[in-house]
Amino acid sequence: MDPYLQALANKVSETSPKFCAALTRDEVEKFVAFTRSKEIAANEVLSELGTISDEFYLVVAGEIVLYREELGTEIEIGRLGPGTLTGHMSFFDREPRTVRLRGSKDGAELLGVTRPMYKRLCIEHPYISVNLVEFVVLSLDSLLRSTSREVSTLYQKLNAMN
Repeated sequence: MDPYLQALANKVSETSPKFCAALTRDEVEKFVAFTRSKEIAANEVLSELGTISDEFYLVVAGEIVLYREELGTEIEIGRLGPGTLTGHMSFFDREPRTVRLRGSKDGAELLGVTRPMYKRLCIEHPYISVNLVEFVVLSLDSLLRSTSREVSTLYQKLNAMN
């Protein structure tokens, strides 16, 4: 395999142990071959609010910052570091994005999976694609649990004020 792809496979193995846990080294290398590397500069917009995604990303270095606009003000609502996915909600449900994604002050390195490459991966390597979908489900589950805790905390604080 190409040394560049081997280096990317190493990064994926190091930063995404949950995704790679059930994959062999050869399968991680095959997955990487279906992705494209993308560098995001500091504060560069990766995706805009309201757009629909044809690609989702695995963060392999740096951070992606999530923003929402509330009452005309942009507010940071979260950060995604190495080993996390971004863009997968809009990719799979084909609904407009609810957040703006930007590189952090140090930027980020991502591996993107386009819709055509995802479809090829599903056909050519179904075991890898099932693992990827399970990783997406775990990512969404984590997001839902985190959001539920935050809503509960906010509710408790609001009740304490009354």
